[in-house]
Amino acid sequence: MKTSIFPLKPVAFAVLTALAALPAVAAADDLSQLRKTVETLQKQLQEVQKQLEEQQAQAKTEQPASRADVEQLQKQVSEANEWREPNTLVHLAGYADVGYEKTQGNNDDGSFTVGRFSPIFHFQYRDLVMLESELEFEVEDDGNTNTSLEYLTIDLFMNDYATLVAGKFLSPVGQFRQNLHPSWVNKMASAPPGFGHDGAAPVSDVGVQVRGGLPRMGGVRTNYALFVSNGPELSSEDGELEGIDAEGFNKDAEGNKVYGGRVGILPIPNLEIGLSGAWGEAAVSKIDGNEVDINDEGKRDYKVYDADFNYQLGSLGVRGEYVKSKVGSTSKGLAASGSANWTTWYTQAAYKFLPTKWEAVARYTDFDSAVDDRDVKQWALGINYIFTSNFIAKVNYELNDGKNNSAADDNRFLAQLAYGF
Repeated sequence: MKTSIFPLKPVAFAVLTALAALPAVAAADDLSQLRKTVETLQKQLQEVQKQLEEQQAQAKTEQPASRADVEQLQKQVSEANEWREPNTLVHLAGYADVGYEKTQGNNDDGSFTVGRFSPIFHFQYRDLVMLESELEFEVEDDGNTNTSLEYLTIDLFMNDYATLVAGKFLSPVGQFRQNLHPSWVNKMASAPPGFGHDGAAPVSDVGVQVRGGLPRMGGVRTNYALFVSNGPELSSEDGELEGIDAEGFNKDAEGNKVYGGRVGILPIPNLEIGLSGAWGEAAVSKIDGNEVDINDEGKRDYKVYDADFNYQLGSLGVRGEYVKSKVGSTSKGLAASGSANWTTWYTQAAYKFLPTKWEAVARYTDFDSAVDDRDVKQWALGINYIFTSNFIAKVNYELNDGKNNSAADDNRFLAQLAYGF
């Protein structure tokens, strides 16, 4: 109530002053004017009193509202901090490529191509778990679009040195499939022969793996991967083994798992040497292109051996890989036959002409398949223009030496634009 008295002091002083001057005004025979003045002052006093009452009422109602505003502001700040340090992280990456291809012979006039579009998704919850997946959209020769799941895994971060990976993952055997297959990473416009379908190198697996790195030991860094997965399936043609389908089956039809792993050692900076392999059993599921009951076919030993290296010295990068897949013999089933081997190796060198954005690439590959028509020795030469670290233009020419009159013997010209995001 004290605050309501002080604003009345000027008004009360004015009233007292007017009353004190009453005789002087009456002496001037202006009693009527005096009455009007007193009435005016009374009205002003009433208005001031009314305003004070309104202000007091407003103050009472504003005080709770102010507290509510503060609470709302605190809530907004808390939500802002959650976005600043979120529990869940979402990341979209991927790559795509387009190009032109002309194969020598067969009246090929060349074709523009859409290679693939491969979005990659990462969903991570704190430092505990992450889901990662790559889809692949590819346009077939007839114009239809083929969609496939390249990989999908749930990764559990157990500690600084080990991550548990479960699902469909790129084969840990070797380097090319798990690290170099994206078109914007690969220096050439094609994969080395033997590193694709029915090749020597496994493509992907469905299973579980533990991977990570070990603490430095004397300046030497080490990484590793150990896995168990469903086994591959085989195909037979004309009574002989024709190919290995090691692209990650969602069912282990023949009932035996494949075990394997890789160890990579970096003895000095910029040099990595890797040794990897896998072993298990496999059986024929297709004969002359027709599916058969895999349980009626004999189980065969399945083994893979791999060695790879990668060295970077300034503007020069050199890498290579050797892989061999062995399938044993069986006397059981319609596809009973002897053993078969698939072997391939490649060496690649790339040199950047700094400070320009031009790069020269050369690759040699020797692929020995169980099917003679697929054997090839290949020289691939290329010139690249690196617009940015994730956008590259490539022009390649492949000199292929295969069996006469086979598709593997035809040379190819390739041009490609590849973009990673």
